[in-house]
Amino acid sequence: MSNSVRTPAPESPLPKDAQGDSHDMGFNYANVVGMAMYLCNNSRPDITFAVHQHARHSFNPKRKHAEYLKRLGRYLIKTRKNGLILRPDSENMLKINCYVDADFAGLWNHEDDQDPHCVKSRTGYVICVDGSPIVWSSKLQTLIASSTMESEYIAMSTVCRELIPLQDLITEVAEHLGVPNDDVLSMHTTIWEDNVGALTLARMELPRMTHRSKHIAIRYHWFRQFITTNEAEDGGIMVKKIGTKDQLADIFTKGL
Repeated sequence: MSNSVRTPAPESPLPKDAQGDSHDMGFNYANVVGMAMYLCNNSRPDITFAVHQHARHSFNPKRKHAEYLKRLGRYLIKTRKNGLILRPDSENMLKINCYVDADFAGLWNHEDDQDPHCVKSRTGYVICVDGSPIVWSSKLQTLIASSTMESEYIAMSTVCRELIPLQDLITEVAEHLGVPNDDVLSMHTTIWEDNVGALTLARMELPRMTHRSKHIAIRYHWFRQFITTNEAEDGGIMVKKIGTKDQLADIFTKGL
């Protein structure tokens, strides 16, 4: 049996390796990544960051990528009895907590500095309903952020594309199940963010913005119309500060 490891990915990211040795380790890289993606999307959010890193290289895997993929297999061996156990919190049936994080230009100094992908930031988030994780993701941002604050703000905007439709779905299901209308209207939805700059910007009343954020106004300020300061009494979304050590989305943005 292979030696097991305690983490699915090392601390350093998995970059391109254009000049590296070819993958010749006796298995189909893309097939293994596909099986790992099925696993991480359904029951193992802890491997999401590692799997997405591997998926980037499916069309041109090198020996280094295959070795990292074997490390993921060793982690799964050690944690083969682990998985998700959903225990809804009956006292907070209509409470949604969204943890979101970003890793600013995490591939810098690891990939070719002439490749624009090396300065793309990574978004990671997990949405919990009644204390149970429902949706999670780890992916590179499509727009190149120019600061940590901007990458965190982009991450919040990205997660709202999942969060707001989920709110509508839960509201519709609750109404069909006969949940009292007052409970539905007071549904608590909170985004937990650990970056003070992004937190401040998200809380500003529309159409206000800082002079350093004007260039991202059109693309990313749309979600602020759903942000509230009334403890979600109006059905809106609260944005609150959370300590970095308590940020559950940290595992979706970097190797720990």
